[in-house]
Amino acid sequence: QVQLVESGGGSVQAGGSLRLSCAASRYTYNYCMGWFRQAPGKEREGVAAIYTSSGLTYYPDSVKGRFTISQDSAKNTLYLQMNSLKPEDTAMYYCAAASSPPMNALLAPAYNYWGQGTQVTVSS
Repeated sequence: QVQLVESGGGSVQAGGSLRLSCAASRYTYNYCMGWFRQAPGKEREGVAAIYTSSGLTYYPDSVKGRFTISQDSAKNTLYLQMNSLKPEDTAMYYCAAASSPPMNALLAPAYNYWGQGTQVTVSS
């Protein structure tokens, strides 16, 4: 069992930056950790993922070059650095953990642990 708690959301103007944090209740070595977002009326979308053992990362084209996922294993904490934010990045952002290697690290059904989410609002 893994509990995940996100923080760092907020309101920012377009072009600004935010860093999200996700604190895990236990060591997540050999997990796949991901960040997802969901806007009202839209499906949950994967925006970044990392294999904690190898450090291999995945991003969709919509955020590539703007978002960076990273981890601090000593603190059991996952981060998402978001730069050059756009109004279309507005959503609830969730941290997730997959205890088994997913076929596609950016698809939500692959993950079995989820945080409660943190809201990100980007104004134009």
